[in-house]
Amino acid sequence: MAEVQRSKFVRAGAWRTLESGWNTTFSCRFLHPGGAQIKIRYGNGWPLGWDSQKRTLDGINFKSVNVGGGSVVYARVQMRVQSDIQVTYTYIAPGP
Repeated sequence: MAEVQRSKFVRAGAWRTLESGWNTTFSCRFLHPGGAQIKIRYGNGWPLGWDSQKRTLDGINFKSVNVGGGSVVYARVQMRVQSDIQVTYTYIAPGP
């Protein structure tokens, strides 16, 4: 597995997409910020899209979301935060 540290600025308010993919496999592992929510959003949006693996970060334990290769629809890792913040997380892609 290939693990890469990534950092993105996330604005407060609505759900913000951090990673996306079509018919692929990857995971994202988060620790901070506490109180932030993460999820996987499948599909092209409302009303045909659906959410999966919704979690709230506590700032103490790592939380992961996983996009499976069996997904033949568009998948997005999304986050919602309470205030604008720079978020660092680990992107995990399957290796050869």
